[in-house]
Amino acid sequence: MPDVEKPEAIPRPATNGRLTGFDRWWGLFAAVAVIIVVLAVSQPDPYWRIIKFLGDGIKITVTVTLVSYVCILVVGLIAGLGRVAKSGLIRGIASVYVEVIRGIPLLVQLYIIYFASPKLLQDLGNGLLAHGLTLGGLAAGLASFRMNAELGAIAGLTVCYGAYVGEIYRAGIQSIPRGQMEAARSLGMSQMQAMRYVVLPQAIRVILPPLGNEFVSLLKDSSLVSTVAVTDMTRRGREFMGREFIPLEVLTLVALFYLLMTVFSARIVSYIERKTSYVR
Repeated sequence: MPDVEKPEAIPRPATNGRLTGFDRWWGLFAAVAVIIVVLAVSQPDPYWRIIKFLGDGIKITVTVTLVSYVCILVVGLIAGLGRVAKSGLIRGIASVYVEVIRGIPLLVQLYIIYFASPKLLQDLGNGLLAHGLTLGGLAAGLASFRMNAELGAIAGLTVCYGAYVGEIYRAGIQSIPRGQMEAARSLGMSQMQAMRYVVLPQAIRVILPPLGNEFVSLLKDSSLVSTVAVTDMTRRGREFMGREFIPLEVLTLVALFYLLMTVFSARIVSYIERKTSYVR
């Protein structure tokens, strides 16, 4: 009787020794949360007072980060599409934006937007008024322009990180085989439709890990907005530290809260990455 060939075993995804479906780094998140609770309960003075003081700063930190990230994804997508555009003019503008912005530190960009841009707009408004041009009240509005601290911070983070995310989009788009675009065009799709329905969905899966890393970096770099009058968690910590003169306790809690938020964000990004991954 001839031997019956046994079917090959279906390979299982490697787990690298980890329990499937369980991310052990949640343990770090739990440990940090427990430390904060223990400090607040065991020593309410000063730790509980610090936590209450930091409360509104934490909300502003989270809000600025989330709003900025949404704007960054849009600006980055535009920059990334510009970098791979067929038009030399569009590609050149996008390339100049990416290269110039990536060459200037984020802190300097925040200073330019918060301190320098209002002066520029005010001078423009005064110049228009001096020549008798009101432009329906626009000139007067520019002459009296005042920058909102939170909006300025969001604008600064968006402009800076949009350049980096634009490069991530560009790399993701160019990683998709050209045959995908050609196949979509052969089905009667336009260039825009092929990019929207065929190339971008595949590219987004590829770039999810670096996009997640950018969010974590953005969350940490949001502490720089405290230098432009935004009352985020870092600024509130400095205010409490200057009032009570207890830098160790304040900075310890600020660091723990940042660690808690970054670990949580990284775990969510890792979960989304696993759920959207596919075998090449």
